[in-house]
Amino acid sequence: MKKISIVTLAVLLAGLSLNLAYGEKDKGDGGRLLIGKVLDHADNPLPGSVVYLNNTRTQAVKTYIVGEDGSYRFPALSPNIDYQVYAQLKGRKSDTKTLSSFDSRTQVNIVLKIDMK
Repeated sequence: MKKISIVTLAVLLAGLSLNLAYGEKDKGDGGRLLIGKVLDHADNPLPGSVVYLNNTRTQAVKTYIVGEDGSYRFPALSPNIDYQVYAQLKGRKSDTKTLSSFDSRTQVNIVLKIDMK
């Protein structure tokens, strides 16, 4: 009977530790949201631009093709990772901006400007 109790206790503790681990991971209610626009230097939207989001920890890159209004969005970003974001259009590139893990905002708006001259 004691062996069953020890096994049961081990299973309960394992379940509790998994719960705590996933609870920590999911903490933050879906992560951060990065939004913004890609504009030229006259503040006109640049539809068709490609926005690149680089996870500096894993080097994974996500892309977003900008619509008519120049807007982009990357939802559910980890608050514990730094990201670099930049845009490209017709061989021209914006400056690279950083979304820091030290920035505690849940929604961050970054405007990317491309010189199209």
